[in-house]
Amino acid sequence: MARLGTRQPVHPDGRFRVGSITKLFTAAAALKLAGSGRLDLDRTVQHYLPGLLTPDFKPVTVRQLLNHTHGIAGHELPHKDPAWFLEHRYDTFDPREVVGLGVARGPRFDPGDRQEYGNAGYLVAGLVIEAVTGRPYAETVREEVIRPLRLRDTYLPGADHRIRGAHARGYERTATGHVDVTEVNPTLQWAAAEAISSAPDLDRFLGALLRGDFLTPAQRAELLAVPDAPGATHALGITRIELAPGLVVWGKSGDRPGYNNGVAGTLDGDRALVYSVNTLSMGGGQPAAAVRIITAAFS
Repeated sequence: MARLGTRQPVHPDGRFRVGSITKLFTAAAALKLAGSGRLDLDRTVQHYLPGLLTPDFKPVTVRQLLNHTHGIAGHELPHKDPAWFLEHRYDTFDPREVVGLGVARGPRFDPGDRQEYGNAGYLVAGLVIEAVTGRPYAETVREEVIRPLRLRDTYLPGADHRIRGAHARGYERTATGHVDVTEVNPTLQWAAAEAISSAPDLDRFLGALLRGDFLTPAQRAELLAVPDAPGATHALGITRIELAPGLVVWGKSGDRPGYNNGVAGTLDGDRALVYSVNTLSMGGGQPAAAVRIITAAFS
């Protein structure tokens, strides 16, 4: 059901908080800017954002931001702790200040030495996009990705805590019952995990990235380039997932309180899947039934 206490079914085209699938939109926008000469993936954060990183950081390229080999630590705010979330769910965060919390912890490792997944690189990437375009990050994603692909359900909400249009509510199970966690100000996640979309839009988006002419062959190769780092699986906003010998899919998962989601497909378009489920536990894994469905879709 879409809302507890009702018989309202989940709308198959309904919107949901996509979480870290937002990273794929940020990476796509960066690739389009690079393709038009407005952004150089080999230039450094220190070049585009002087003073953001402290002197103890070695040069970090934009590409390293997007493939998680940058070494910038994330903030340590317990945003997936239910008590913290419920107290701060409507707070507005400034991305520079959030990045600063991680930068103050010092480098995690030298850029390029290893891959460590997190949000910090994409928050910085959003700031880089704003620096090179001179306009808000969300406007660039709309102009370079959402509008050209005619994604009618996808938007970046900024500080708006609502989900517009048809959507299923998200819940957290507690000792005293289910708490509705649908409404939240997503500015803490910003360019890393703020987007709202739908299954049809995500299916269209992934297909456009993996096939067709939305990206040039060179841009697509860049998108799918997994860095030469121990155990690396993430490329630019997208992940290489080997489900079985000879069965590789490319996609991205993402979660926010109340929602756990994913989009993935084969390069030839033969198989694709978009899902969104309610986990009832912030930061928790997918329910067993959802895992069986997801696995069966690619079997």
